[in-house]
Amino acid sequence: MSRLAFLPRPGVRAKRLDPLAPVALGDGDRAVAHMAASVLLAYPDEATLAAAPVVRAAVEHLPAPVRDRLAGLATTLLDGDPDALQARYVATFDLKRRCAMYLSYYAAGDTRKRGAALVRFVEAYRAAGFETTGDELPDYLPTVLELSARGGPDGARIAGALLAAHRDGIEVLRSALAAQRSPWTAAVEAVSLTLPPVDAATAERVADLVAAGPPAELVGLSGYGDGGDAGYGNEGKDLPWA
Repeated sequence: MSRLAFLPRPGVRAKRLDPLAPVALGDGDRAVAHMAASVLLAYPDEATLAAAPVVRAAVEHLPAPVRDRLAGLATTLLDGDPDALQARYVATFDLKRRCAMYLSYYAAGDTRKRGAALVRFVEAYRAAGFETTGDELPDYLPTVLELSARGGPDGARIAGALLAAHRDGIEVLRSALAAQRSPWTAAVEAVSLTLPPVDAATAERVADLVAAGPPAELVGLSGYGDGGDAGYGNEGKDLPWA
């Protein structure tokens, strides 16, 4: 399920929600919370469902606001019908632009700036000693959370900076999921609880994004910005901002 590999080292309409009050967590507890959210936000296939009991046990010691959300989502996945969960996941994350889990999408949208943003994510992973693996773009929220959890002090610091820089997107995603009463709202809320408070400037950007969506300039992302058609999931240009 890992989306990161170590690099060899020399030596419904969404409404803007009120911000959540942060929960104080130590570095170890934050790593557990971020890894749990990373796992639970993955497509609910056999591997994710098999990991859900492990996640539920791992978060037992976390503060209640974080623990209850993550353990509750794990239980929902375990108790639900796998086919129904998978269909709902696709309808949510693949077919609704407001529910994109690609963080730079909210700031750059379908514009040429997106390619440069993705390169910055790749460079951030490499600075922490990791390389992305698999088919997801490097700004995929579960991958950033995995870096926070598995990357040691450097990875946690770098992932924290990425999450802070794209906090507006995380809050728009939280609002969109809450509007749909999606079970995955719980995981994004748990992540929000581990982050610093939302400041006034971020709150204003969230309001603008909820109302108008990200910028649009329909280009592809092949090679992260060379103008080809990347076919990048729920950001497809035929989908409305809804």
